[in-house]
Amino acid sequence: MIRLIATDLDGTLLQPGRVISDRTRATLAAVDADVVVVTARPPRFVQELGLTGTAICANGAIIYDLTNDEVTHAQTLPFDVVRKVAEALAGAIPNVGIAVETGLEVLCEPGFRAFGEKDPHRTLELLDHVFEEAHQVVQMLAWAPDSECDHMMEIAHEAVGQHVSVTHSGGIGLLDLSPPGVSKAATLESLCRTRGIDKDEVIAFGDMPNDLSMLTWAGTGYAMGNAHPTVKQAVGNHAPPNTEDGVAQVLERIFRL
Repeated sequence: MIRLIATDLDGTLLQPGRVISDRTRATLAAVDADVVVVTARPPRFVQELGLTGTAICANGAIIYDLTNDEVTHAQTLPFDVVRKVAEALAGAIPNVGIAVETGLEVLCEPGFRAFGEKDPHRTLELLDHVFEEAHQVVQMLAWAPDSECDHMMEIAHEAVGQHVSVTHSGGIGLLDLSPPGVSKAATLESLCRTRGIDKDEVIAFGDMPNDLSMLTWAGTGYAMGNAHPTVKQAVGNHAPPNTEDGVAQVLERIFRL
């Protein structure tokens, strides 16, 4: 029996343009199970989607109550670690730019140019100013214009893997750096424990390397048809791509909707 559905957003639940289709909304409303969004995105992005319930944000660093618009738990990186990681990455990855997610906003140094107009952020004059203005850091972001994500992740693991968890969610040259031990799977497991839900009662959907821990922890994991090759190889079940409402298709079959 499936009691909880854990789903990534970008490339998984969302259509291009960052929208949830009518079919997917109807399916999520009809299933007899908890629906938990598990994403690299911050709470402010998830809130815009008009969902209710619980969201695990920032790759597991934040648990967010969508219904009450409230962060119920946050894991942060100490500032000495943030500085140490930024310095090490600057020496290991050419032209790398650093940004930090505070839970309320993204603060960037000038060399970090990964975001477009749809991604609100604030660029400061110096990296030191970023550190000074951030009241806390739940996630670091590293971006390099000439780097391929998988190779960049290997370099970062070697350079800073003892200080942070390193993964990526598909952005070109963009890495996600979280507090040690923080992952989508670790926070989802903790949430399920508080609800008395066993992992065999969980079905999960995702498409990128940052989803792998969750997909392999859940009793049933589905890689999207558009998933990263590493994810497809590691996960035996494949859903249709997000552009075809793949999550909805699988849930409609399982719950006989």
